[in-house]
Amino acid sequence: MAIRTILTVPDPVLKQVSKRVDIVTDETRALMDDMLETMYAAPGIGLAAVQVGVPIRVIVMDLAKEDEKPNPQYFVNPEILETDDETQTYEEGCLSVPDYFDEVERPKRAKLRYLNYKGEQVEEWAEGMYAVCIQHEMDHLQGTLFIDHLSRLKRNFAINKVKKAKKKDAA
Repeated sequence: MAIRTILTVPDPVLKQVSKRVDIVTDETRALMDDMLETMYAAPGIGLAAVQVGVPIRVIVMDLAKEDEKPNPQYFVNPEILETDDETQTYEEGCLSVPDYFDEVERPKRAKLRYLNYKGEQVEEWAEGMYAVCIQHEMDHLQGTLFIDHLSRLKRNFAINKVKKAKKKDAA
């Protein structure tokens, strides 16, 4: 396993639409292992493959709290089959937009279909924080960041904040 570099805005790779994975292979699992290690080191609760420069439809998440045993989840080719009309607003952040948080409204529940770590198909409902996180990560697969759900003013502010921090770190 290896920690990979997380791309940040305005890197154009983050705007790419990720490609489907034909089959879950050892190579796919190695990528997911690296992504999980990278996500834990960041630290974060979700990471899409495109965020580490690999534009394929792969996501890892772990919603366990600090005092809980890790509970890694793996999603290959995730898709939302249906959502509730009811929505929830949650303050989101993103490893690709470091140190910026804002509220985003999303469906409260989503029915998912995906392949797990072993390549088995899973269908289930996600709700609460799980629903928020999986929808956020699935946006990445379409080249969408959470700041794309905000006003242009807020989006530009977030991007400029990240650019400014990069310049400061480089100096």
